[in-house]
Amino acid sequence: MLGRVLAILFVVLSVLFVCGIFAYIYNTLTPRADSSLLVTNAAIPTPRSIEEMALYLYLQQHQDEVLKPAGTDATPVRFTIQPGELPATVAARLEQQGLITSAEVFLNLVKYKKVGAKIQAGEYVLRKTMTMDEIIEAIQHGLARMITLTIRPGWRVEEIADYLATLGLKNYQRDQFLRLVREGKFDYAFLKDRPKNAPPSLEGFLFPETYNVPYDIASETLIALMLETFGQRVSDKTRQQIAAQKMTLYEAITLASIVEREAVVASERPIIASVFLNRLKKKMFLQADSTAQYALGYQSATKQWWKSPVTIEELASVNSPYNTYRNLGLPPGPICNPSLASIAAVAEPAPTDYLYFYSKGDGTHAFARTYEEHLQNQQKYQK
Repeated sequence: MLGRVLAILFVVLSVLFVCGIFAYIYNTLTPRADSSLLVTNAAIPTPRSIEEMALYLYLQQHQDEVLKPAGTDATPVRFTIQPGELPATVAARLEQQGLITSAEVFLNLVKYKKVGAKIQAGEYVLRKTMTMDEIIEAIQHGLARMITLTIRPGWRVEEIADYLATLGLKNYQRDQFLRLVREGKFDYAFLKDRPKNAPPSLEGFLFPETYNVPYDIASETLIALMLETFGQRVSDKTRQQIAAQKMTLYEAITLASIVEREAVVASERPIIASVFLNRLKKKMFLQADSTAQYALGYQSATKQWWKSPVTIEELASVNSPYNTYRNLGLPPGPICNPSLASIAAVAEPAPTDYLYFYSKGDGTHAFARTYEEHLQNQQKYQK
């Protein structure tokens, strides 16, 4: 009896195999209205055994999901695979992030191609315009062509450009990178509240982070990745806190960039933010050294973007709309790319009535409510 059942099962599987072969030949040779499917049909190669037939037939039934990208948005999406993460979990997260249309189809394609064990842990740059086959290929081999780079909080765009130039990126050109940043022609919702008279530059929004990217990444893609990371890391809660203070996100990032350059000790960020916010409310000059330093620009003698030593008189004399010694309110735009901590400090400042702060010389500051207290702090801590 068992032998008869096995014989029948063998015949059925043989018939399915033959049918599958005919289906493959038909799908390959028969012209289709959508010629793009013919080009990428290699994603579902001919089955090599009877055992593969069921998966092959399944994938044939889901060709559109296999061969067509999940979307038309080419924005880079950072996707991380953890060590030991199972292909099923990877597939589920790919679907959640909109990179594929079906985790089940993707997982079956991985099984059919027998590449589950080849998926490597690491951080990848993917796009919704990639097919499942392209994503499978990327997460097998992407790390071999990747480089880790770290954008530090407080760097201005020129410092980022100079740093990138030291990494030997295949397609990187400093001038092209700066042109793209300064033109600011990237379509992100958080960039749309920039005032009409504000510089188009992306200064302030190139999120400081450690990135793993391909050696041959294009400057435009790298910039988009930084902007995408900004959009992900600056939470809705933070944006609501900013709005509650009757500030736009652009204004908050501009102030956060000043806090970033003024604060040394992390715990003082919310206090320094409160000083500047208090001064803004009272329509006082911010008198932030960092804004005048930004206006001073590159110091060829020291090869630095920060002049030292420098006097208050020198800073106050700089004729620039960015100099808050000479101009009321915030500067026209951010003066660097601030950390999430500085953005959070502006979103949720310390509840103080301080209007002044003075460096103690050890990274911390003495805070004052009145100008008289401020003068006393200067006498106490002046070198």
